[in-house]
Amino acid sequence: MQSLLTMRKLKITELKRLNQAEFKQAKKIPLVVVLDNVRSLHNVGSVFRTSDAFLVEAVYLCGITATPPHAEIHKTALGAEDSVTWKYFEKTLDAVGELKQQNYHIAAVEQAENSISLEKLTLKNGKYAIIFGNEVKGIDQEVMNRCDSCIEIPQFGTKHSLNVSVTAGIVIWEFSRRCVCYLKNFM
Repeated sequence: MQSLLTMRKLKITELKRLNQAEFKQAKKIPLVVVLDNVRSLHNVGSVFRTSDAFLVEAVYLCGITATPPHAEIHKTALGAEDSVTWKYFEKTLDAVGELKQQNYHIAAVEQAENSISLEKLTLKNGKYAIIFGNEVKGIDQEVMNRCDSCIEIPQFGTKHSLNVSVTAGIVIWEFSRRCVCYLKNFM
């Protein structure tokens, strides 16, 4: 028997989203997203858009990762590159050093020895930074050596990895869902 439930798509005006000024003033989840030599501008734009959706504190763009303004980033970010705070570092290790000085717990998102499966991740009060790597080579080993932990997304098919923007979407969602600060603000 089919349900008689009717569904109407909401209009953009009904979504009650923040404008850019309100977004800048809104309390963010204590999370910085670090892109380590991500080469695809579409992936960069997608990470900006996801970071906007979940009130991420900032995006750090490192190495060959392109920076705004750029038409190809804008194509997927759709303006999120203007709302989300971002910073560029020539070397990812410099970004990691700055984050460590500010007492962030730094987690690589990578397939590695002693990684923590995402579903077993436990967050404590504090600030976090998550690093996503190059589409082919992943996170540089020198950067991995400076991380406090490593998170891995369990996978069950034939492929050994996910697209970096898909990975970022999954992990950012999981952090926002579990972040105590985030939950207190929106419940």
